[in-house]
Amino acid sequence: MSLPIYAINLDRSVGRWQLIAESAAAEGLTLIRVPGVDGRAIPEASRVDVSDAGFRRLAGRIMRPGEYGCYQSHLKALDLMIASGVPAAIVAEDDVVFPRGFLARVEAILADFPKAEVVKLFNHRNKGFRRHGITRAGDEIGRCLHGPQGSAACYLVTAAGARKLARTLRPMALPFDVALERGWQTGAATYTLHRDIVSLGPLDVETEIGSREDYRKTRLPGWKRLPTHLFRAADYLARLRYTFRT
Repeated sequence: MSLPIYAINLDRSVGRWQLIAESAAAEGLTLIRVPGVDGRAIPEASRVDVSDAGFRRLAGRIMRPGEYGCYQSHLKALDLMIASGVPAAIVAEDDVVFPRGFLARVEAILADFPKAEVVKLFNHRNKGFRRHGITRAGDEIGRCLHGPQGSAACYLVTAAGARKLARTLRPMALPFDVALERGWQTGAATYTLHRDIVSLGPLDVETEIGSREDYRKTRLPGWKRLPTHLFRAADYLARLRYTFRT
């Protein structure tokens, strides 16, 4: 089986596309370009599938244009996958690098862990990992007690998982990487690998979303973030229960 890879890439990011295309070609991977949504080019009044009030309440800050674009780009990739009728696919951002043997390792996940509907193949954090199984390729699959883990750079998703994500992740009320791993809310059987399969290329530092300083500037005053703290506490408990669910 040849798994298609839906690679999100902004029209202006020519260098990024060239690098990911070269990485995919070296492994004989099938790459499908998904034109990314440029959040900076879309006025707030023209945004769709989004809840600004919900984002402020749950994230505790003002939504950045890049976050909106990232979220909508991933929904676009999922919609394209669903329309194609493929049983499973990879969704990737254009700053990932595919290692040797990538496809065989992903196919092992599908073969040895068929109940998984979403599997994150890259994370910024992986604390409190609890193993649920191990593939014939030696990759440990499970869930993490602590989160969010960060990043939606690359993940495996089945057709059933894509349909569940496309339905439950609308409207946008959290950054996409946070929303993606919340299997207790999406209903998609969501897992992660203990060790990343892919790595990030040399252009990953050129973020389209914003720096830490940008995030600080959009944070709401402390008293307005009380609903955020309550949400995060409840979400953390939900994550703990989900981690031990079989």
